[in-house]
Order: sequence, then C-alpha cells, then structure tokens
Amino acid sequence: MTPPRLRALIPAALLTAAIASSTLTGCTPPTETAAASSDTGATDAAFVSGTVVRVIDGDTLVIAFDGEDQTVRLLNVDTPETKHPDKPVECLGVEATEKLEDLTPPGTAVALDFDVERTDRYGRVLAAVFVEDSTLVNAELARVGLGVPVLIEPNRKYYDDVQAAYSEATADGVGLLDPAVGCTLPAEAAEALQTLATATAAPVGDSAASASATAAGILAALTAAKAVREGIGAGKDSVRVLALGAAGTTALLADLDRTITKGEQTLTTTTAKGKALRDAEAAAQRKKAEAEADAKAAAEAAAEAARVAAEAEAARVAEAARVEADRVAADAAARAEADRLAAEANARAEADRLAAEAAERDRIANLPPVPAPYVPPAPPAPAPPAADNPYPGYNGPRCYAPGGKTWRPC
Repeated sequence: MTPPRLRALIPAALLTAAIASSTLTGCTPPTETAAASSDTGATDAAFVSGTVVRVIDGDTLVIAFDGEDQTVRLLNVDTPETKHPDKPVECLGVEATEKLEDLTPPGTAVALDFDVERTDRYGRVLAAVFVEDSTLVNAELARVGLGVPVLIEPNRKYYDDVQAAYSEATADGVGLLDPAVGCTLPAEAAEALQTLATATAAPVGDSAASASATAAGILAALTAAKAVREGIGAGKDSVRVLALGAAGTTALLADLDRTITKGEQTLTTTTAKGKALRDAEAAAQRKKAEAEADAKAAAEAAAEAARVAAEAEAARVAEAARVEADRVAADAAARAEADRLAAEANARAEADRLAAEAAERDRIANLPPVPAPYVPPAPPAPAPPAADNPYPGYNGPRCYAPGGKTWRPC
C-alpha cells in the first residue's frame, strides 16, 4: 500500500526507477538520481537508491549508497532498544528487529528520501526507506505496533505517514499495544489492576494471621501497580509509554490512580482490622496464660499438699512399723526371758528331784534291816516276755501301777 504522503509527493514511477537503478548499478550517484527526478517531472524530492547490507536493530540498518556502506536511522519512527549500551533489551525489541529484517533482508534494493536534517547527532543518516512495491518501511513498523511515531523537529516529512499507520495498530491493539503480550504496558497495567482488584476483594478472615496475609497481598499488589504508574509517569521506558499515546496514557494513569486509591483505602481498613484482631488475640492469649498460670499454681499447691500428706502418711506408717517392731522385739524378749526362767525352773526342779531321789536312796540305805515277813512260797510267776519289759536288762525292784499291769524301776 502506497502511503498517502508518498502519492502526493512522488510519482510511483520515480520510486520504481530509483530502486531499479539500485538493482542494476548497485549505487547511483546523487547527481544521477537528481537527473532521474528531473526526467520524471518530480521536483519536490530526489530519491537515492541503495542496497541493504544488514539490519542493526528495529529502526537502524546499514545501506550501501553514495559509494559506501552507511548507517541509516529511520525517520519519524522509534522501536524498542536492543543494542543500547546502558539498557537491557526492551519489550518487543527483538521482534521489531526481525520485522525490519523481513522487510529489508540483506541485498534488498531500496530508495531513500531525506528531510531537513540529513544526519543525527550520532552521525547516522536520517532517511525514509522504500522497498520496490513503494512500501514505506518506516510506516510498516508502526502499522504492526513495533514502532511508534516520533517527531524531532524540524524533521516531520514522514511523521503523518507513520502516525496514520500507527493508528491502524492502535485500532487493532497489536504490537506494543497488545495486552496479550506480557511485556507491554497494557499487559502490565492490566495484570497490576487485576491483581490489585483480586487482592482488595480477598476476604479478611477472622484471625490476625488471615488479615495480615490479606494486607500483605494488597500491599504487594499496590507496590506493583505503583511501579507501573511511576514507570509511565517518569517515562522510564519511552517507547512503551509513547506507544500508549497521550490519551491512552491519561486513561491508563486514571485507571491506575483510581484502583490504587481504592487499594490504599482497603489496605488501611484491613490493617486496622488486623490490628484489632491481633489486640483481641493478644488479650485472649494473656487471659489464657493467666488461666494456665492459675491452674499451674493450683496444681503445684495440690501437689505440695499431696506431698505433705504423703510425707505425713509415710511418717505415720514408719512410726507404726517402729512401734510394731518394738512390740515384736519386746514380745520376743519376754518369750526369751520366760523360756529362760522356765528352763531355770525346770533345771531346779530336776535338780531337786534328783536330790530328793538321792536323799531317799540314802535314807533307805541307812534304814536298819527289817526282818522279812514270812511269805509262803508262791509259785513262781512266769517271767514276762522280754517284749513286755519296757526296760530291757533291768532286774531291780519294780514299782507297779494300780492294777499291776505297768511298772517302773523303784
């Protein structure tokens, strides 16, 4: 599609001729290009033909023209950084570079047009680059949302073309405006807003721990949302911020501010409830500790009373055992004394008996002889069986018990 500005300024034949000249001759001197412009009747612009050598990043490439390889910075469009010495690779910077490589692979014949300033402060050539089908490369990067319109006065020659192309990207929500691409500001803002909305809608719960967890989630979401807002406000990522446009930036900041304010209010409420819950839990904990201390003191008192009672019982049992032992010892001593006295009495009785028997024998032995009375001879009594003599071998006098059946030595 040929940009409107291009159709107004330059006949398509002139552009085609410039590119064809580049294809056939490699590099066309500026004088020849000017002559070609004059032949075709175009007096507003003089295209320079060239050949792409390589792509550096999304908005910079090396083109061979005017007899040398020159670094060309695309006019009126800015793409995310990939080669900046002080910045990391920015969102969709690689994709922008790949898109430019697709549009202008090495060896592509191109036509260049310039504006008021031919070079920038870095010595790069400022140019609009066209390919053979009259496509303005600067605008194509904007059309897919990988480049944003940028106006650095006095170079505004192709700004409207890039802006018109970028309007299509805005309407389609592609590239740097695609909320499905995680690194874009719309995606980051949408995620931050959704996270904050979810955090503020989370239940506080009935415990200090749950309230603290909810407050921590809200605080983290607020921090992320504020970081997005500060990044937009400070312009830390100029390409991503420029991609939103003034209206988009204002709307997004308004959404962020509104949600952040609500989040801060919810955080204040949640924090206050968490504090109240913590105070209540602390009071309950103190009461519990006091109750436990009272219960412990009561248990210790009961244990002490039990110990004292046990000691008293042990003392009573010990005293009873001692008394019983003394009684048993006394009984044993009494029995021993009684046994001793009985033994002594038995010994004296036995001695008295023996002494009496000895005295009786002495008395009998000292009696005068008594004439034996006449006893008619009796038939001799049969000698008792030896078995009937309980005193075997005794032949002395016998003292018979009444009845004459038993006897003992006399």
